[in-house]
Amino acid sequence: MSALDPLTLAVIQAGLGQVCNEMDIAFSRSAFSPVIAEADDRSSGLYDRDTGALISQGELGLPVFVGTMQYSTRELIRLIGEGRAGPPEPGDIYIVNDPYLGGTHLMDVRFALPFYHRGELFCWLQNTGHWPDIGGMVPGGFSAKATEVEQEGLRLPPVKLFKRGVMDPEIYAIITSNIRIADQRIGDIKAQAAALKVGERRLTELVDRYGRDTVAEAIGEIRQRAARLMRAHIATIPDGVYRSEAFVDSDGVVNEPLKIALAVTKAGDTLTFDFTGSSPPCRGPMNSVAATTYSAVYLAVRHIFPDTPLNAGAFEPLKIVRPEGTFLDAHYPRPVSGCAAEVSQRIAEAVFLALAQAIPDKVTAAPAGSSGNFALGGIDPLKAAGYVMYQISGGGYGGNIEGDGISNGCSTIGISKTAPVEVMEQYYPVLFRRFALREGSGGAGWRRGGFGVHYEVELLRGEARASFVMDHGRFGPPGVLGGGDGAPNIVRIHRGNEVSIPEHLSKDQDIPLSRGDRVEVMTPGGGGYGDPFRRDAALVARDVIRGYYTAEEARSLFGVVLSADGTVDAAATAAARSRLKRSA
Repeated sequence: MSALDPLTLAVIQAGLGQVCNEMDIAFSRSAFSPVIAEADDRSSGLYDRDTGALISQGELGLPVFVGTMQYSTRELIRLIGEGRAGPPEPGDIYIVNDPYLGGTHLMDVRFALPFYHRGELFCWLQNTGHWPDIGGMVPGGFSAKATEVEQEGLRLPPVKLFKRGVMDPEIYAIITSNIRIADQRIGDIKAQAAALKVGERRLTELVDRYGRDTVAEAIGEIRQRAARLMRAHIATIPDGVYRSEAFVDSDGVVNEPLKIALAVTKAGDTLTFDFTGSSPPCRGPMNSVAATTYSAVYLAVRHIFPDTPLNAGAFEPLKIVRPEGTFLDAHYPRPVSGCAAEVSQRIAEAVFLALAQAIPDKVTAAPAGSSGNFALGGIDPLKAAGYVMYQISGGGYGGNIEGDGISNGCSTIGISKTAPVEVMEQYYPVLFRRFALREGSGGAGWRRGGFGVHYEVELLRGEARASFVMDHGRFGPPGVLGGGDGAPNIVRIHRGNEVSIPEHLSKDQDIPLSRGDRVEVMTPGGGGYGDPFRRDAALVARDVIRGYYTAEEARSLFGVVLSADGTVDAAATAAARSRLKRSA
């Protein structure tokens, strides 16, 4: 038992989280790119000096980076020990985006700073930011047809971008010589480094106040308590094996679905996740590196038990059988641009579907499960400058025992949000012709799914190339316990008088656009929870009045018959529900 009094322990725990929150806020406030400054596609954390284990991550960072930065720090420490990365010194900042070294895709660039207190290495500070371009075949890095990682962009092993506080001009030159819109990256680089320096100052204040030994003791105790809490949560799950399957539409190259087969074994106070039977490595960019696969499991469980503190202790009761020989354990040179943004969400979906069988009161139906990655690159003739626009979009959450799913919610993997259309229109030569809820997209259920988004973006001037890596275009997000599936993703390209749908539905690249051409996207709705015929008929009528469903959809999906004035016809509804149940 710790000798720390509970108040001191609580203050230190909150202080560690505040260090991470301030790093995240500083990063977003000073970044140049809208994907970081507006959409908050970034995260910060503190990591163990010797093992890289997660000490703390702020509540403002992307959950998918919880596990990946832990593995990234571990790999950095290993490479330093092997002499393959330079030894740390005060003021150094390493840069790395290699997905096979505890990463995600190449656009997620990680900075790591060794934190020294009075000359002794105490821990590591690390952050990740999504750069809007890292080179590769297409603007934005989301190549839907890449067959090797080199086609996706510049891959960096851990190297010191800052040495004793000074940026290395040669490494910076190598980076900017291999990416688009290079002159704009300095703003993001300085913001990312400055955020770590903010964390360094705040953590120094915390350690100075309580002492290095006390803070170290608190970190150990916080980790143990997180493990105990997670074990207590797991203990409430009935013992057994729970199986599920989830599917990725295609890999972007071979137009066939990829299967995620999951068996979750609950025994005592541990959960074991086994992906045996999943599809083999794929040709296209929907492979997932092991760090991302593990992180997807962690974030899924934390969605279910959100009160568990974010540190390595929470992961100790979660055992993952390494998915060797599947597309969930990618090795060089497999392309991986879709791993964090899309495949990780299918993994989380598989976890939800499996555990919904065991603890339905804790788990939601499947959410939209796609980040809606859309990139547009070209030269703006008005500004006589190149640009790379990167857009993410929300979708519907799944229904749950407490209520309907959220509409236009952020993706399963994080808190990133769509940048305001006004900002995007200011930065880039585009006009959003539409940005609205996608009515009718939520899966029917006792608790219906939330609704996706329907937007159209038009190119105002010049020529551009569009690329996107999305998912759930072939299969909508599944409902649970009798609930209906959410509507699948839809992408339409409007060029002149022609309208086309990509062969892979929601994956394509290098689509030429001219002035007046439009890209239309309808993101998935969430799955429904429970029998739709149990839904309160008055709630269905309310949804019809609000335009969420038509009267015909109310009848066919929920068995609710409305009178001409929009009120519920109770007798006709009872008869319709009885008839529909018999036919089902």
